[in-house]
Amino acid sequence: MSSLVSILIPAYNAADWIAQTIQSALEQTWSDTEIIIVDDGSSDRTLEIAKTFASSKVRVLTQANQGATAARNHALRLAQGDYIQFLDADDLIAPDKIEQQLKLLQTSPPNCIASGSWARFYRDPATATFKPEPLWQDMEPVDWLVCAWNGHWMMHPAAWLVPRSIAEAAGLWDETLSLNDDGEYFCRVVLASRFVKFCAEAKSYYRSGIPGSLSDWKSDAAYASAYRVIEQCSQQILHYEDSSRTREVCATLFQRFIYETYPAVPILRQQAQQQVQNLGGTPLKPTGSPMFQRLSSLMGWRMAKWIQQLLYQSGYRLQKRNSTAITQPSVS
Repeated sequence: MSSLVSILIPAYNAADWIAQTIQSALEQTWSDTEIIIVDDGSSDRTLEIAKTFASSKVRVLTQANQGATAARNHALRLAQGDYIQFLDADDLIAPDKIEQQLKLLQTSPPNCIASGSWARFYRDPATATFKPEPLWQDMEPVDWLVCAWNGHWMMHPAAWLVPRSIAEAAGLWDETLSLNDDGEYFCRVVLASRFVKFCAEAKSYYRSGIPGSLSDWKSDAAYASAYRVIEQCSQQILHYEDSSRTREVCATLFQRFIYETYPAVPILRQQAQQQVQNLGGTPLKPTGSPMFQRLSSLMGWRMAKWIQQLLYQSGYRLQKRNSTAITQPSVS
């Protein structure tokens, strides 16, 4: 029996990549698909390009700029498929990605979800190297989350294939979140499933290195979103299983937040420190480059972070000045 798969593509200012992404969705060997593209108020040619693909198989919609989570929810509400494939507008999926995962799920017990192999690329997906990670195996839901959070591993949205029943049980994306909204959403998806089945043959490509404002991802609002994600994920896993291992991994998430955000957002860091204590603590130590580790051993991780931040800001300012010098029009 054929199963319809809904491929949902939120898009914002993705004119440089959207055509390649849509093409990868159209080239799926599993032909029983619908593609729903929601443009989130782009200011470039994203919507114009997407409309060139419009057909009985490809729906193209637009909305006022509300964020990627709102665009995903818009598409999800319209989806008719038995399975859900999320695909960001700059990522790609291999031609047989969906077919491979469907074959696996259709021979698995009910209420399983499928993850898959994925690799980063910068310009050319042919340069992507697939390197096995600890999450690349079949796992129980809590085992999967504990492994991911302890090791700081990830599975990007396009790597998953989710049965509609699991997506409905998990609920919609949280539109109040920005940074790591996918981590919070797929935490709910994983916990709503019976088992995570890994499909090595199902490959997806995660585009990295897209130019953009670094400050957007280092803002207080972004940090607040990241903190709320940790709070919500901790509540979800502890509701599912309140044990020494789940409490420790939640403490690890809060402690990592402290390390990664210092010296910013002092109030959130204080709250995170209280959470670490309430949860019983964590053995997590700060990580970084060899230089960071040497500085940390000499003067403590906080001072090492201050120095790292100063070097980062100096490099960013230099990069910005060089970029301005290159792009400014000639006055001659």
